[in-house]
Amino acid sequence: MHYTIEDLETNDVYKLISNLVVPRPIAWVSTLSDKDILNLAPFSYFIPLSSSPATLLISIGHKSDGSEKDTLKNLRDTKKCSIVIAQPSDLKELDESAAPLEYNRSEYSALHIDSKVLNPDYPAVPKSAQIVLFCEYLKEVELDGSATIPVIVEVKKVYINNALVEDSDNLKIALNRPILARVGRSYFELGDELLDEKDTKKYE
Repeated sequence: MHYTIEDLETNDVYKLISNLVVPRPIAWVSTLSDKDILNLAPFSYFIPLSSSPATLLISIGHKSDGSEKDTLKNLRDTKKCSIVIAQPSDLKELDESAAPLEYNRSEYSALHIDSKVLNPDYPAVPKSAQIVLFCEYLKEVELDGSATIPVIVEVKKVYINNALVEDSDNLKIALNRPILARVGRSYFELGDELLDEKDTKKYE
């Protein structure tokens, strides 16, 4: 079966891509509004771009009324975000935080998610956070006709729970922990290693 993208509806393109480019990591993004209100939302069109500079790309859609999502507005206004790499135990709160709220209403308070400050220069994160990438807004990518805005952020600092650090000198992070990812519209828990790092080919 061959598909021509321009012949498909946008929702069908989403179905195709999101079921083929898998698994997709989830950026659970915490931002702060210009009125100091915390926002929290998950995004699974999320990838690393480069190690130098250390950059990530988050594709952020619009609200149903066409206005910018709170995450995008906050990034444009305050230029900072804290990206949590969520654990399977976060799934309920993460999924619920995807539901739209009126602007300047915090998901933390609406969903009773406890927060903690890991870096005073960046937005607080859920208390359960084990891995956090503290980032600054770098630029947006213009895509003519796109319903989403690809936003590039630069990683400035990283927090990793000590329990996940196997070798701090060599930056070896425990890989035997369950990983939460998206396949299509479903969530999956990944965790089985198929080929040890020392046996893999080196590539980017």
